[in-house]
Amino acid sequence: MRQRWFGLRPLLVIVCLAASLACAEKPVTKQTGNPATSQLAIHDWPCWRGADRNGISHEIHWSTDWPADGPKQLWKANVGTGFSSVAVVRDKLYTLGHTSGDDSVHCFDAETGEALWKYSYPCKLVDNLHEGGPGATPTLDGDRLYTVSKEGHLLCFDANTGDIKWQREFQPLFEVKMPEWGFSGSAVVLGDQLIVDAGCLAAFHKMTGDVIWKTALQRPGYGTPAPFQHEGETLIAYLSNDALVVAKAADGSIVDQTSWETDYATSACTPIIHEGAIFISTGYNRGCALYDLKNGKLAQRYENKNMRNHMAACILWQGNLYGFDGNSHNPSSVFLKCLDFGTGEEKWKHRGLGCGTLMMAGGKLIVLSDEGEMVVASASADGFEPIAKAQVIEGRCWTVPVLSRGRIYCRNSAGDLVCLDVR
Repeated sequence: MRQRWFGLRPLLVIVCLAASLACAEKPVTKQTGNPATSQLAIHDWPCWRGADRNGISHEIHWSTDWPADGPKQLWKANVGTGFSSVAVVRDKLYTLGHTSGDDSVHCFDAETGEALWKYSYPCKLVDNLHEGGPGATPTLDGDRLYTVSKEGHLLCFDANTGDIKWQREFQPLFEVKMPEWGFSGSAVVLGDQLIVDAGCLAAFHKMTGDVIWKTALQRPGYGTPAPFQHEGETLIAYLSNDALVVAKAADGSIVDQTSWETDYATSACTPIIHEGAIFISTGYNRGCALYDLKNGKLAQRYENKNMRNHMAACILWQGNLYGFDGNSHNPSSVFLKCLDFGTGEEKWKHRGLGCGTLMMAGGKLIVLSDEGEMVVASASADGFEPIAKAQVIEGRCWTVPVLSRGRIYCRNSAGDLVCLDVR
């Protein structure tokens, strides 16, 4: 393993709160609407919320037939304090953590846990009312890896060697202040662009780091921008702590925006878009809303308090939203819920998992409770009936689990990262 350390001088420019030999299937590539991920295998999870950016994996060859004490643990490592999830492509896994005043970007062998490279640099912990540490998830695009720190360091690596290709810094570049809980949104690859919420929505050229365009400043949110196609045009929806904003990917021009202010400025969820409708949700009793984008204008279809996502974004599946309603400071009052996407009507709720996180694969919800219990259940509007569950990790768990090639990766805030065999 090679380890690098660098002192971040003032740079030129710069949570929130993821093929096994034992797998019988052949490697299959999947075609998506995102040119950057069009040749990924169905097992790969290259960025926040996966290749399709919806929290759903196409992987089907995995098992819930676990031993009584849970899935076998293949390996365990400590990556430092933080809440970053993992990116996994082919045989490599990437994540972030903080130790003694430094953030580190880690690269591991995804199956064995062997440390392949690590890059460390000074960064604030930003432990405001929680453990702190990085909250953004690494983004892998071909042989390049992109990461965002709490202070707003945007780094581009050679994904194989850990060598820096370019680096920027949000605060001096855009003349913005670090938000109260630090920059937490992940970078999004969109063609040749790298999209970030940096206090403004901004597009960098992914190969050079040059700024292509930027919008006016708003209070940054803690979620990740969401690209989507609408009437033949590529648009981007993002939720700042001032508004839901829709912009054109070509030049950053604003299509429309609508005010969405919250107590404590804590909007942390990635917008969910389906057939021109945009769903957003915020905790601290703010609630959720669905907006239709028609003729360049956002029109609210509904707003209610049935889903108040504090950190973990919902999953949309077959017309229903699955997600956590409630706040981390009072876990006993948090429910895992199912809502009708189109109407906002609550279909069921389940207590006992705290302020957890979730992803989905093969029609099943993979849920990690805030105390490290992993629960799998069929995604159904009729109710929540666990198929399998096990205590897989200890400590505070606000980071979404990731399934890739029959292995599930879970981490806690202290930086313990475990790889579980569900082949």
